[in-house]
Amino acid sequence: MTPFELLSLGQYALPAVPDLVVYLHGFRSSSRSVKAQKVIDDFTAAGVGHRLWVPDLPPSPAKALALVEQVVQSRLASNPELGLAFVGSSLGGYYATVLGECHPQARVLLLNPAVKPYDDLVDQLGKKTVYFTEEEFEFVPAYLQELRGMERTSLTAPSRYCLVAAQGDEVLSYATMLARYPGVHQMRLLGSDHAISDFDAHWPLLRLFLGLA
Repeated sequence: MTPFELLSLGQYALPAVPDLVVYLHGFRSSSRSVKAQKVIDDFTAAGVGHRLWVPDLPPSPAKALALVEQVVQSRLASNPELGLAFVGSSLGGYYATVLGECHPQARVLLLNPAVKPYDDLVDQLGKKTVYFTEEEFEFVPAYLQELRGMERTSLTAPSRYCLVAAQGDEVLSYATMLARYPGVHQMRLLGSDHAISDFDAHWPLLRLFLGLA
C-alpha cells in the first residue's frame, strides 16, 4: 500500500450513509471503472446499494451536470431533507465540486480531482473511445467552454470536502490539487498514480467519510 498522510478524516465520519450518493467517473471512464465497481460492490455488500447511483456521464459537461441535477432535484422534491454526497474521480471530481457548491448539505469525496480541465483536456479534442466499453464519442471545443463556465473557485464549507491526492499522479498536478482545496480533510498519497491503482487499500478508511462503518 502507498504510504499516506492523513489530515482530519477520521474525526468526521457521518453517522449514516446519505440517502443518495452519486459517483462521478472521470474523462473517458464509465461506471465499469475499477474504482466505481469497488464502490458499487462495497455499498451492495453493506446493504445500501440502493443509495448509490453511478451514472454513465455524457461527454458534454453541461449535459452531464444536467443529468445529475435532474435526479437530485427529483429526489429533493420528495424529500427536502435528503442526505446527499458526491464522489468524483478526476474530471468527476471537478463535477463533484460544482455540485457540492450547488448543494450545501452535501459531502464531497474527491479522488485526484481535475482542477482546470478546460486546460488539461485541450489535447484530448477529437474522436475518443470510452475505457472499459470501447464506445466512441467526440470531444469538441464547446465542451471546454462548458467546463470553464461551470467553474467554482472557492469552497463555502471546506469541512464538507475530503481530498485524496496522489503525489505520483502522472496526469494531474499534485501541488495544484492541494492548493485548490485548502482546509479540507485530506489523504495525501505519497506515491500511487492517477488511477489510484491501490484504491482497494485506501477505501476502508475513505468509506467512513460516506458513513460506511
